[in-house]
Amino acid sequence: MAKKGNIIVGQSGGPTSVINSSLAGVYKTAKERGFHKVYGMLHGIQGFLDEQYVDLSTQIHSDMDIELLKRTPSAFLGSCRYKLPEIHENPEIYEKIFSILDKLNIEVFIYIGGNDSMDTIKKLSDYAIVRGHRQKFLGVPKTIDNDLALTDHTPGFGSAAKYIATSTKELIRDALGLTYNKDMVTVVEVMGRNAGWLTGATALAKTEECDGPDLIYLPEVAFDVDKFLKKVQDLLKKKKSVGVAVSEGIKLEDGRYVCELSGGPDYVDAFGHKQLQGTAAYLAGLIQNEIGCKTRSIEFSTLQRSASHMASRVDINEAFMVGGAAVKAADEGDTGKMVVIDRVADDPYMSAAGIYDVHKIANNEKLVPRSWLNKEGNYVTDEFLNYIEPLIQGDYQPFMVNGLPQHLVLKNK
Repeated sequence: MAKKGNIIVGQSGGPTSVINSSLAGVYKTAKERGFHKVYGMLHGIQGFLDEQYVDLSTQIHSDMDIELLKRTPSAFLGSCRYKLPEIHENPEIYEKIFSILDKLNIEVFIYIGGNDSMDTIKKLSDYAIVRGHRQKFLGVPKTIDNDLALTDHTPGFGSAAKYIATSTKELIRDALGLTYNKDMVTVVEVMGRNAGWLTGATALAKTEECDGPDLIYLPEVAFDVDKFLKKVQDLLKKKKSVGVAVSEGIKLEDGRYVCELSGGPDYVDAFGHKQLQGTAAYLAGLIQNEIGCKTRSIEFSTLQRSASHMASRVDINEAFMVGGAAVKAADEGDTGKMVVIDRVADDPYMSAAGIYDVHKIANNEKLVPRSWLNKEGNYVTDEFLNYIEPLIQGDYQPFMVNGLPQHLVLKNK
């Protein structure tokens, strides 16, 4: 049997609380399958172009380190938001990438990321096939937004949903204690540019001892400011504390983001995405001015993607599974593919790793079905909750040192 070469793996885009579990799955499976070295790109493809990489055997020394890595938030290797140009626009970049791959004797290139990262896998695999390069290119899904096509859900989503639902429940309890002789409206802003999966997760806060949010607004339905204010007014006639959850990316009928009504946003990233923030603050201010009650706005911001102390066991295990499945698929000859999670059963919940052509995934967004929202478009249905509930189950207890969770940290090369 011919001796195997090396694997290189990178992380890209916004991190999640379980992205490193996928990295652990890649590393452990690559070693088990006899690959010589496993390199890690530092800061994704952008760092790789500057020949920034590390031999992961210098970082991971034991099974204990793998368990610690699975419990470590953020991107262990560092991330980036870098858009590869089209091949015809800048062939020199592709020539440079493949010269580095050849120098490192790389057989398999694995990229852990979301939609934009799958675009990178698509471009590199296409170039390799056309130019006759031997490397295999596999994508591992990652995004709290849950908006990748063809996979039932994405690693990172379940843990973010668990954190969001828990924090929403705690905020509702907090607000109820502050309503003596005054009304209170709390507006919570959740990540989600075009897809409202995360914002819908706030509905999980509705339990036997908690009413949950009263209103939930997703980007999939156009937002009507006047109807929103009327709904809040009507609710305040019935209860002293009203909770509202909104996606950062909710838009008016004319396509403008609600957060733009306050004058922002200005920043645009490499992929043309506007930075979205201030939706909750704008709506809270509007309610205060128009209705006159006390308001507060809460942005979960990066907390929802970095709260590894509340990661779902299901999510960590599935993230590890898809990392390993990418190595297995490449080792068996696949390229230009992304590993997906297939839901095998609901009761009890079971999942398995599958694989699909990345060309059918890259640059496509999976939105919340309109049928999973109520008629008014201001709450999710039981179908949505039944879909999401299995994904937040269980936990991995952090390794605690002096009362705080321990993480695995990248050491100098």
